[in-house]
Amino acid sequence: MYEWSEEAAARNLPVAALFTRSPLVIGLAYLVTYAFLDWVSFISPITPVGVTPWNPSTGLSFALVLLLGRAYVPWLFIAPMVVNAFVLDLPIPTEVQVLGAIIVGTIYGATTILLTHPRIGFDRTLSTKRSLMLLIAVAAVSTGIVAFAYVGLLAAFGLITPDTLMMTIAHQWIGDMIGVTVVTPFLLILFTRRSILVPSLELLALVLVLIATLAAVLGLSDTFRVKQFYLFFLPVMWTAVRFGLEGVTGGLVLTQVGLMAAMQYGGVDVSDVTAYQALMIVLALTGLTIGAVVNEQSRTQAQLRRNQEALERAARLDTMGAFAAALAHEINQPLTAISNYTRLAKMAVEKQPADTETARTAAEHAVAQVDRAAEVVRRLRDFIQLGRNEMVPQYAGDLIREAISHCKLETQARHVEVETRFTRNLPPVVCDGLQIQQVLINLIRNAAESISSSGRPDGRIVVEADLTDLGRVIVTVRDNGPGFDPEILARALTPFTTTKEEGLGLGLALARSTAETHGGQLVVESTGGGAAVSFTLPTTVLPLPVEK
Repeated sequence: MYEWSEEAAARNLPVAALFTRSPLVIGLAYLVTYAFLDWVSFISPITPVGVTPWNPSTGLSFALVLLLGRAYVPWLFIAPMVVNAFVLDLPIPTEVQVLGAIIVGTIYGATTILLTHPRIGFDRTLSTKRSLMLLIAVAAVSTGIVAFAYVGLLAAFGLITPDTLMMTIAHQWIGDMIGVTVVTPFLLILFTRRSILVPSLELLALVLVLIATLAAVLGLSDTFRVKQFYLFFLPVMWTAVRFGLEGVTGGLVLTQVGLMAAMQYGGVDVSDVTAYQALMIVLALTGLTIGAVVNEQSRTQAQLRRNQEALERAARLDTMGAFAAALAHEINQPLTAISNYTRLAKMAVEKQPADTETARTAAEHAVAQVDRAAEVVRRLRDFIQLGRNEMVPQYAGDLIREAISHCKLETQARHVEVETRFTRNLPPVVCDGLQIQQVLINLIRNAAESISSSGRPDGRIVVEADLTDLGRVIVTVRDNGPGFDPEILARALTPFTTTKEEGLGLGLALARSTAETHGGQLVVESTGGGAAVSFTLPTTVLPLPVEK
């Protein structure tokens, strides 16, 4: 558990803050939350034993031990005993309450200890589909054992009749199982993600669709309510596909709360509540599975892109290595010649009398060799700048959107939202699209890395395109990160200036070179609200810049 706390702190996870709190304070907070959840979910109970078809407190107990460790297992014994005796005030003998707490604490304590055992390899962050499936499978078995043992205890003391035994077991199992499948993944995601979802119109639409679905299903007659439950699959599947496991866990909690509230105030029979909850388990398992698959696919795509970029860098470095070898060979010859010619000129000047003709000839040859060396270096610069310019009319919006799509996986992984703001009716720009996209990709990635390193949960990048008074299109990349360090800002466009541990400091320098090639300039600004980098591009109404 110590290793997990160190890992959580190193990854700056929200759960790391809990490890700094007193275990007693956390335990009491858990007890209060457990009591509140048991009280608020005391819906359609089987009297007088108080078995309900929804037990979110069970999911809270699982999350407590999985997140904070085995030291909190004793609270799993204390909580049910305290709540049954003092909060719900059930008419159950004291010995039954004590034995029931022992059954619940022992089985769920053993289950969570099993999951946290290193050999099991359970990932508390639910980053793999295997961990989610393992949680669901272990929860299904443990909640079933608790249901049989606890209800069997109630039957042994004559608190329930034999004819209601199986119904009560089903009630208990469904209540605990829905608590684990809905609440536990939500809490694990909540405390192991630096940010979950960014508010958007799509999320608002999903909530409205869910509310409309609740109203539609619960507004039907008793005969059709259960049959139309499949309508809930629409918003849940939509959430799972669009937002992965992080989104669907929140959607399931919202669905479950809305469903129970609607049934409570809609006068649904106890038997129908159990049927709804059984369907809710199927809905939760389906949504969680799809969310896990979507997350796994996103990670696979991100890894493939990283591998592709690594291969591209390796190929480019290999090409650069061969070019550098050829450059060293080619430039060595003019440098040697320059050295010889300058020595010859020096000797001619030092003669008595000075041999001015020989000195002039040697100087001319030295100048020619300097020009030759400059041409070799120029070829290297053209290579670094992605080769020959292909200046053709293109739309800035198309270039920006395509560049953003290339960075989508990286910005999503860093939880950074990218927006675009374009002035209407922008004229086409004349540029080398490949070079401009490379500049945009570099600027967007730099902004995303800066925001991520600052730990901002609401990272945002805005890419703007506007028309200047001189008839040029200005493209600006803004972010709400920490901005440039004042010491770095003055020389940000100088090659080999960087704050990254593995950076070469060539990104902004090459971006400036590309902007200048297109007849504009790169401007870097830094304010208290972030950083902004802008450059201008010529439009089709302007003459093309003359290449030097």
